[in-house]
Amino acid sequence: MTTSNVSLRSQPRLAARSFAIDGRFDLLDLYADNGFAWIDGDHGFVASGVAAVVALEHAAELLATIGHWAGADVPAGAGPRAVGALPFAAPGELVVPAVIVGRDSHGRAWRTVIDDVDAPYPVRSATREPEPSQFGVTATTTHAEWRSMVEHALTRIAQEPLEKVVLARAVRIDADRPFDIPAILAFLHRSQPGCVVYADRGFVGASPELLVRKAGATVTARPLAGTGIDPAALARSTKDAHEHQLVVDAVVHALQTRCGDVVATGPATLELADVAHLATTITAHAESTATTIADLVATLHPTPAVAGTPREIALETIDALEPVARGRYAGPCGWIDRNGDGEFVIALRGGEIDGVHAVIHAGAGIVSASDPDAEWVETQQKLTPMLQALVRP
Repeated sequence: MTTSNVSLRSQPRLAARSFAIDGRFDLLDLYADNGFAWIDGDHGFVASGVAAVVALEHAAELLATIGHWAGADVPAGAGPRAVGALPFAAPGELVVPAVIVGRDSHGRAWRTVIDDVDAPYPVRSATREPEPSQFGVTATTTHAEWRSMVEHALTRIAQEPLEKVVLARAVRIDADRPFDIPAILAFLHRSQPGCVVYADRGFVGASPELLVRKAGATVTARPLAGTGIDPAALARSTKDAHEHQLVVDAVVHALQTRCGDVVATGPATLELADVAHLATTITAHAESTATTIADLVATLHPTPAVAGTPREIALETIDALEPVARGRYAGPCGWIDRNGDGEFVIALRGGEIDGVHAVIHAGAGIVSASDPDAEWVETQQKLTPMLQALVRP
């Protein structure tokens, strides 16, 4: 079933039921192959099966047509959702899963089922195939090629009007056995506190960057830009402060087109397991009840944190200089519910996994004060979480 290219009115009406369940379980134990996972600390959800496929801009409309019965003890927020990781530079589609199992921040758990839609029951098999033990790791961009990319970008920046461009490089990992995605997710959950661990049909990772969250009229974004190992040095860096402010200004301006009371608080240093970032929390009030999380995602993406500024010139520069297509790397990943609320992160620290093959990306923001070698080191730091998750003894 697909709703992306036809009228929603022509689709059979779906119905969903939500039940409260015992919350004493590990969500990742219920992850189903080719399903979806969204794990934020001790809460989140996993999903499996396909009830419908829908374009981002039509997701709230479709979800609103789904009849939903919920028991009296079901937590608020339970119900049908549309989920997925979208491409960085192309339109994408979300999936309405047939089964969702979730737990909220209070430990209350639920199960939502779309009636009359076949779906694998989300439970891991007791017998698992051996994990890979031998790996080949290949950088698709050499250090010298990276220097040339950055130098070309710096030339464009010097000529204006380009102020910043985010360049990414890819690494390919080939294993002797298929990668175990649930094991990779579990490793990321342990090793990357403060990040949302996500999975969508073979695309997995742990993102520290909230693109946007909407809960009722309350809107929140937390852009990250500026990276370093030493938080104190990062806080003093003029170069990183400039790079960060470009992102904050763009996010504030974008939110002001759809929201009121836009307030930016920061920057502050956000210390993660491998690196530190400059982070600013931006809050806003959605002035129209018709505004959905999908509207906000479309307005914000791609921010200068993953593309650059001005946006169109930055995207042209990325197309001209990056040798490997980004795919879903640095695209929006998240979910939307029938009220138009939801949450999307930027799909960072992740990679595409296909059997014994994986491709991961990492990028760095290039501004006039950037040094190619320092930016190479930054990308290496950002590649580390996924390399450690994939290449394990």
